[in-house]
Amino acid sequence: MSDTSCTHDCNSCGESCTSRQEGPKSFLEPLNPASTVKKVIGIVSGKGGVGKSLVTTMMAVRMNAKGYKTAILDADITGPSIPKAFGITDSGVGMTPNGLMIPATTSTGIEVMSANLVLDNETDPVIWRGPVIAGAVKQFWQEALWENVDYMFVDMPPGTGDVPLTVFQSLPVDGILIVTSPQELVSMIVAKAVNMAKKMNIPILGLVENMSYLNCPGCGTKIHVFGESHIDEVAGIHDLPILARIPIDPNIAAAVDSGTVEYLESPWLDEAVLAAEKA
Repeated sequence: MSDTSCTHDCNSCGESCTSRQEGPKSFLEPLNPASTVKKVIGIVSGKGGVGKSLVTTMMAVRMNAKGYKTAILDADITGPSIPKAFGITDSGVGMTPNGLMIPATTSTGIEVMSANLVLDNETDPVIWRGPVIAGAVKQFWQEALWENVDYMFVDMPPGTGDVPLTVFQSLPVDGILIVTSPQELVSMIVAKAVNMAKKMNIPILGLVENMSYLNCPGCGTKIHVFGESHIDEVAGIHDLPILARIPIDPNIAAAVDSGTVEYLESPWLDEAVLAAEKA
């Protein structure tokens, strides 16, 4: 006889208890009733320092320029850099009468939620353990007022730890872009991100290679500063499209440092933008 309160291994007795017949539990966190987000795109990497936050900002800028209501949830709680790239220097976060956080808004209308916007000083360290950090990401999702957002880009910390897991389980992610660099170890790094996404049933839109090459200012020749790229080989192994190759360009660094990333031309991301639109 099946028992809904069964706690044993039903395989050992041959019974098909109803409590064992339920499908996998969903951990998706609902938005508050005042918010609407149509698509969520995660920006991930297997390691730090490859330009994940840069890709997040530039993708948001491009989609915003196309007329979409765009937002960024900065899930890199301990290393937030999104506000600086947009020149947001004050707290920028308000509160609605019913207690929802109001995201900061950039000069062109992109909404941003980041840990740096709720700290007293942007240089204050966030010394929190994993579960608390994961809880902050959920709060940014659930307890902020995201009004009629067409595309939300989530800047995730590197690796496959608590926060990426929280985002993949808690947010309705429509697809991810994996950001990488040309070094030889890229094969292992991309494989980690790909395998995590597959285990979590998250669609992978494609690969973005940052610091791909340097244009010689004299002759225009592409110089491969980090050696020949391995991204074509890696893309072939995992059957993924290469959506962008972003060069090393002093203008990019200058725009981020000065908080004017919204006015940076980024023609390299055309295919990545199309992939996001089809997600």
